[in-house]
Amino acid sequence: MSIRAVKHLSADPVMSALIQRVGPIKIKPRRHPPFHSLCQAIVYQQLSGKAAGTIFGRFQALFEGTAFPTPAQILAQSPERLRSVGLSRPKTSYILDLATRCHAGLVPSLEDCDALTDAEIIERVTEIKGIGRWTAEMLLIFNLGRPDVLPIHDLGVRRGFQVAYKKRKLPEPERLEAFGVRWAPHRTVAAQYLWAAADAKTV
Repeated sequence: MSIRAVKHLSADPVMSALIQRVGPIKIKPRRHPPFHSLCQAIVYQQLSGKAAGTIFGRFQALFEGTAFPTPAQILAQSPERLRSVGLSRPKTSYILDLATRCHAGLVPSLEDCDALTDAEIIERVTEIKGIGRWTAEMLLIFNLGRPDVLPIHDLGVRRGFQVAYKKRKLPEPERLEAFGVRWAPHRTVAAQYLWAAADAKTV
């Protein structure tokens, strides 16, 4: 987290107080190939972290001798074998669609992403079955390390805003987006602090 980001966000008195309460937040992007990151995101959808981690570990274990399977290796597996590790039928379909698109060169590589804007990446990856805007934004924040992403539909971010700014109701995404303009170009850091605010142990 940069000093510049903290200084900019601290112009907002509420955000300034939140930053002082929470303290520094470390943001270290994973920088996995997007194919890897999106596969993991699909597995983790609508599951607890522990359950998803178990399934993801079993999924990787299907492909011995590789750090992470290639699209071709995944496509060589039958849907039944993929489902045997605990994947649902829809998630199996999503992963196979992702692998097909990646094998055809339709999914941007890490190097491609570095040359694309946030909006271009979101447009490209949301064409993949099972990948929505929220998953694309998590890719931008946690994998690519983009500095100015505010996931306005994320319940934790909205709840954090409600808590920090003492609002009676959750903000509508459009309201949060308009309010968040003041945090640009450091909206990723702002989102991290709003997630922290949503944690009852923090506030």
